[in-house]
Amino acid sequence: MSDDSSSRIAAELREWIAEAPPGAQLPSTRALVARYAASPVTVQKALRILTTQGFVESRPGVGTFVRTVRDTRPHDYGWQTAALGTPRNRSARWFTALQTVANDRIALHSGYPDRELLPERLVRGAFARAARGDATVNRPPSSGLPDLQAWFATELAAVTPAGMMAPAPSDVVIFPGSQSGLGTVFQALVGPGRPLLVESPTYWGAILAANRAGVQVVPVPSSSDGPRPEDLARAFERTGARAFYAQPHFANPTGAQWQPERAAGVLDVVRAHGAFLIEDDWAHDFGIDTVPTPLATRDEAGHVVYLRSLTKSVSPSVRIAAVVARGPARERILADAQAESMYVSGLLQAVALDVVTQPGWRTHTRGLGRRLATRRDLLIAALREHLPQARLDVVPRGGLHLWVRLPDPTDVARLVRDCEDDGVVIAPGDEWFPAEPTGAYLRLNYSGPNPGAFPEGVRVVARALAGQGR
Repeated sequence: MSDDSSSRIAAELREWIAEAPPGAQLPSTRALVARYAASPVTVQKALRILTTQGFVESRPGVGTFVRTVRDTRPHDYGWQTAALGTPRNRSARWFTALQTVANDRIALHSGYPDRELLPERLVRGAFARAARGDATVNRPPSSGLPDLQAWFATELAAVTPAGMMAPAPSDVVIFPGSQSGLGTVFQALVGPGRPLLVESPTYWGAILAANRAGVQVVPVPSSSDGPRPEDLARAFERTGARAFYAQPHFANPTGAQWQPERAAGVLDVVRAHGAFLIEDDWAHDFGIDTVPTPLATRDEAGHVVYLRSLTKSVSPSVRIAAVVARGPARERILADAQAESMYVSGLLQAVALDVVTQPGWRTHTRGLGRRLATRRDLLIAALREHLPQARLDVVPRGGLHLWVRLPDPTDVARLVRDCEDDGVVIAPGDEWFPAEPTGAYLRLNYSGPNPGAFPEGVRVVARALAGQGR
């Protein structure tokens, strides 16, 4: 009966609306109750019907109004072409690793670990505690919460060799994620129009950050063992660069880890040229059968600028990273950081500090390596069984990805499209090269959701690849 009454009231109000001008206010609920001798619930149902049908719109605390029907016409933004001018760079505007997909897809593309690999209980508890504390209303120091600065410095100090001077908490600057840190470091230490040496292939986010900073990216070839010191020395001499960006441990995308001799050779070259090594330790918490020791622990003269992120290992919602730098370099980085964002959310800093200082954090990270190993090995087995023509130069000892070389004639862009049409999302390797790609590559994430679907995902890739031969 109530539904019938609501429909009747809605029908009568539609007749009134048809005669009313756009934006006219309907009588109040109390007036409608009196007019139709109906209950408030029945009247509210009638108004919801009209709202759903698009006849009226509700403005909380004000009333209900006849919906204004706006003219439909094409947008004309042509004036912006002249105002904006030519873009500074034409790099890809959307990267595959950032793509979110429906849960019925097999996702082998992402740059983030699956939710089940995160310390969710610790994160939820940390947010609850932080919300009750002063971090919700206080402005933190520009360089970061002192206790969080101390945690990052202490982590490095714990593995710094005897006789070397470990970094101090005052050497740490907190950033809202590593992408912000990269952009600021490139801006502060390199600057627009000046050369920055980078491994090739390398992290697409670093390429993007360099482009945004106006930095000239100079690729240095890097193999499964990292860059050769002699190649790096030639690049320094040829370009006059004063900075080299690299990922010595579990490099994204290749998974490479520099051996101690190679790392020592690279550091010698950097020191000889009076340059900076910008060390991105993005996968510090994702070691599988080894614990990475940052190159920053071998340097006390300020040549190594160290970047350490918690975003991937704690939670994508806790975008917190640290840059550790010494001397005037640190002051320039802090000055640029202040100009960019003034300070980092104290609430997120408090959450990050709470998580990494809980006893459960160590338990979580110790077990994480075993879980990543299981996923890595499952994906490798699927590749060897279903896609034997793919070459895997490195079985990574940490990180989140496999770097897979496909036969040279492969049309990677077509392969990506065909796989997506068949429900599998993969990342083309082209996005990780600062210049032209040197081969046909895919970066496959073994830390994504539903690892049981990895074999089927690889079978789809194999079918799509076979289709290119027909």
